[in-house]
Amino acid sequence: MALPYPSTFRVQEKFEKLSFQYESQISEDSAISGCSTPSTPTSPIDFDIKIATSADQEDVRQFLQKFFYKDEPLNLFLELITDEHPRCLDLERFTLKDLDSGVNLLAVQNGKLIGVCLNGILERGAADDFECEDEKFSKIVKLLDYVAVESDPFKIYPGVNRGMIVKILSVDGSFRGKGIAKDLMVKTRELARQKGCGFITVDCSSYYTACAARKLGFKPHYTLNYEDYKVDGEVVFRPEAPHKALTVYTQRIV
Repeated sequence: MALPYPSTFRVQEKFEKLSFQYESQISEDSAISGCSTPSTPTSPIDFDIKIATSADQEDVRQFLQKFFYKDEPLNLFLELITDEHPRCLDLERFTLKDLDSGVNLLAVQNGKLIGVCLNGILERGAADDFECEDEKFSKIVKLLDYVAVESDPFKIYPGVNRGMIVKILSVDGSFRGKGIAKDLMVKTRELARQKGCGFITVDCSSYYTACAARKLGFKPHYTLNYEDYKVDGEVVFRPEAPHKALTVYTQRIV
């Protein structure tokens, strides 16, 4: 999610020059913040992009439940979502808490939600506290807290005081490879400029997410190998290969 992901629940919410050059496309429509598997590009389709409101909350929750929550590598490793426990309320609250902020985007075709891009605004010196009760999810939030401090993008953009973070970019599995993620990112870029943001950043907890970020023209800014992240001397996350690290990618908006 969105990881957005890994250890206190304080996550400093963090894609121009976006070149959008897709070669063999390791899915541009994978979830940025935890995509699942690459897809084969197919013909583009017609769809609309709209700004999310609080009225869309349940539709977005159900979409993420089906296409994102279970497959994100850290959620999967922790077994955050299982048949016995199909929902994590803190996870839902964390991902949906700012849905009506005016910077979250939905891709819709004939009334059906087929993609989401959940974003947030970063302000220099500001932090976002999130109180979490779920023991498993709190491990993810603590990691995100740690990464937010260590990878602070404002350090590499000293003249910038506002940025945009892409928290989750996810597309319906049956619609991947059709340009939906690309168009969502184009609109995200427009919103970032309108909001006076000097850069866009994304935390990639998934190998495939990192591949998608590179295809979108982002540059790696920070890498934390999961085997190197320890609490009380113990490795916290051991997701299955090829997910070996959480990587932060950024891109300057000019």
